[in-house]
Amino acid sequence: MEQKEQLMGMSIDAKVAQSKKIIKEAINNFGADKMAVAWTGGKDSTTMVWLFKEACKDMKVKIPRCMFIDEGYVFEEIWDIVNQLKSEWGLDVVISKNTDVSSKTGNIGDMIKVKSLNERNRAEIAKLGFDGEEFPFEPESYVGNHLMKTVAMNVFLEENGIQALATAIRWDEQAARKDESYFSPRTSPSHTRVQPILHFTERDIWDNIHKNKIPFCALYKSGYRSLGAKGSTFKTSDIPAWEQDLENTPERAGRGQSKEDIMGKLRDLGYM
Repeated sequence: MEQKEQLMGMSIDAKVAQSKKIIKEAINNFGADKMAVAWTGGKDSTTMVWLFKEACKDMKVKIPRCMFIDEGYVFEEIWDIVNQLKSEWGLDVVISKNTDVSSKTGNIGDMIKVKSLNERNRAEIAKLGFDGEEFPFEPESYVGNHLMKTVAMNVFLEENGIQALATAIRWDEQAARKDESYFSPRTSPSHTRVQPILHFTERDIWDNIHKNKIPFCALYKSGYRSLGAKGSTFKTSDIPAWEQDLENTPERAGRGQSKEDIMGKLRDLGYM
């Protein structure tokens, strides 16, 4: 606990250096070709991609490929920043999507019959303990999040032989993430989660973005603080995210709270 407090109390430059140290260690251990960087287009993961870019520049190696999960209801502004930085930073971005599920529906909220899905998805639904005949297509519901995000991610890891996946979670962001470590072995599929920005706070993220002129999604300027699926994310203020009271108001208040309440269960199933 004391070490964690020391890490969180460091200066921005020291936190950047600590993150780059973790990234370089990961690349040395696994190799850039066996790693992937989970990128959502949000402030945290974009900061992490920038850190990878800088660390890989120091090491004179190519940045690992980026995995972007298309859960079926992505903000247009998220696509904008992803496409912009893919071009500007020369990123190899792989779009991961559970098309077996998405192909069974045309709109958010449409009902999907379990028996219409392939064997993998039916098995994943059974793993949740869900025994209904159908479920609504809602990317951030219990069933929807697992199928459209976790399963899509796991298929990507399996098909590409990924040994380490970098994710942009922070200790202060959500209760279910407060005890995470920089390197976290996972099973089903077997890989290691690399989590290089755990010691950053929400304020740190914005201070670093502005200090290093890192591009970010336009939604933050209009008041959004945490971005999820388009249909279940809203803003709680009209002022830019970084000008809000970050220390005394909840960062994820604009996210679907049903998902927040079961975050621990989702993470046990492999969610980030």
